[in-house]
Amino acid sequence: MDAKELPDLLRKIEVYQGTHVTRLAMKLLALTFVRTSELIEAKWFEFDLEGARWDIPSERMKMRTPHIVPLAKQSLEILDVLRGLSGHSDWLFPGDRNPAKPMSNNTILKGLERMGYKGKMTGHGFRGVASTILHEQEYSHEHIELQLAHSPRNAVSASYNHALHLKARTKMMQDWADFLEQTQRGAKVLAFREVVA
Repeated sequence: MDAKELPDLLRKIEVYQGTHVTRLAMKLLALTFVRTSELIEAKWFEFDLEGARWDIPSERMKMRTPHIVPLAKQSLEILDVLRGLSGHSDWLFPGDRNPAKPMSNNTILKGLERMGYKGKMTGHGFRGVASTILHEQEYSHEHIELQLAHSPRNAVSASYNHALHLKARTKMMQDWADFLEQTQRGAKVLAFREVVA
């Protein structure tokens, strides 16, 4: 999906006619740009709501290293709503048919298809859109790659550099969330720096 289509997508998510939980999952996926499986299989114990961070254990990560997702205030608001809906479960997004398991990985894809994005957008697509826009706005490539949980291409660099850049990533994630909020309300995609300034 082209970044210019983001405002329309965000508005459609806001009025999504499917389940409330699926709508919240799509919103949280857009805000955090984690992999779909990382979101769908999230458990409540991974979240430090007071510290505004989500610690995804290594066994759930593609690269098998733990991953920290700084949580913007908009993400915390969604988690607060979710707590009322699924706080009784281990899962953030328990399955409809079997609450002992997480919701299906296809739930978000089917939701996007219901909104007219079949063949245009997937859950994974939020990662590409976030990466494109954040790079266009000249956020640090290293910080974006860290937030996407991509492994460094240079093995020597990876073995020496263990910096997490959490302060800068936290600011970037709040800027991103503010941008999404303003874009959903009608701000232009190209005005990112004006939105977060």
